[in-house]
Amino acid sequence: MSTLKINCCRKFAKKWITLGCLITLSFSGTAQEIKKIKVKDLQAYIQESTHPLIVNFWATYCSPCIEEIPYFQNAVSKNKDKDIELLLVSLDLPGYFPEKIAAFAQDKAFKSPIIWLNETNADYFCPMIDKRWSGGIPASLFVNNKTHFRKFFERQLTEPQLEETIKEMLR
Repeated sequence: MSTLKINCCRKFAKKWITLGCLITLSFSGTAQEIKKIKVKDLQAYIQESTHPLIVNFWATYCSPCIEEIPYFQNAVSKNKDKDIELLLVSLDLPGYFPEKIAAFAQDKAFKSPIIWLNETNADYFCPMIDKRWSGGIPASLFVNNKTHFRKFFERQLTEPQLEETIKEMLR
């Protein structure tokens, strides 16, 4: 094969490799899809869950929420063999759905699925999640329907508290 043909093939291959890398980076850098859900659908999902489930209620304006989410992601990752699902439920205002929530989540490197609760009346939706919930966030619900485990927190959790609750949920 002539030197000219080899150089041409190398340039062509290099362009395709570069294009492939750019496409991969553009997809990996895109914000995740944020779906909206009504509380009755969320409640049904929680009740029908066949694996350990953590539902974390948060908002982009809530500093304690933002501080604890990496703890949740790390703890779930450490227990990936236990099939724990972490679902992040945004309680942001309707004007934040979906673009601002997705951009915020991408900026903070949130990897867990995020849904936006399409409800505005906390007096209606809070008791459907837990009768004691006054509406404060962060709030987290731990559920393992197989063992009838259910525990609710209306406060920020520390990493050790989170890990201990996961251990309880898995017993």
